[in-house]
Amino acid sequence: MADSTQDEADRRLEAALREHGARDPREFYRTQLKELREVNPQGYQDAVAYYRNDLIPAIGRDGQEPLAAWTDYGHTLATLRAAGRTVAVDATGQARAFERPARLDDLVLHLPDEQRTRAILVALPPRLSPAQRATFDWLVSGRLKLREDEE
Repeated sequence: MADSTQDEADRRLEAALREHGARDPREFYRTQLKELREVNPQGYQDAVAYYRNDLIPAIGRDGQEPLAAWTDYGHTLATLRAAGRTVAVDATGQARAFERPARLDDLVLHLPDEQRTRAILVALPPRLSPAQRATFDWLVSGRLKLREDEE
């Protein structure tokens, strides 16, 4: 991957983050990559290859919308970690099957088939609604009580 392609992909992502007030997914996905390396070394290699060969060229060379491309990458990371289904949760808390491209205001979660495994975060909206916050707290963080500011 050429440095200029990486630089352009980074520039386009930064511009999209500013324009939409979106959260930067890169640090979170780095953490997911570390976890993936421990539980699925081949999946880790596949994720790194996807990043180099698909994600960065799609954004930096082919002009794909950066936030949608990064959400697709997060979806790939989640499916490499665990078999399951991915859902998008709207501001009212209503869940539906995840479809590409993801809506910016949806909370996107991957629900592993293994029932004792917590949901895997794929994408966060710029601001979580109370229903999305409760869904995140329960399925991702494992919290059983509402936060005091939401009771």
